[in-house]
Amino acid sequence: MLHLARFAAIAVLVWFYMTAKEKGESPINWAITGLIGYWITWWAVKLTVVSALSGMVAKNPTGTFLLIQIPALCAIGAAFLIRKKLLADAAEKN
Repeated sequence: MLHLARFAAIAVLVWFYMTAKEKGESPINWAITGLIGYWITWWAVKLTVVSALSGMVAKNPTGTFLLIQIPALCAIGAAFLIRKKLLADAAEKN
């Protein structure tokens, strides 16, 4: 993983933990759920999209750099959707 992906994973972990604490839910469960969702999405996009497009930008350093960032951006989007679902579930429970 690149630095953006590592930083984003830590940010997701903290974000989910703090949100769960605010909502009175289990912070550890939320943090682990968010991190696993981030990680699975990152790997899925890396193994599909990046692998498929890597040949197109192999000789362009800027294109390669941007292509490598796509999994982290998709994983951040997935984390946002996972958090939204967890918040909806917590609201229904209360």
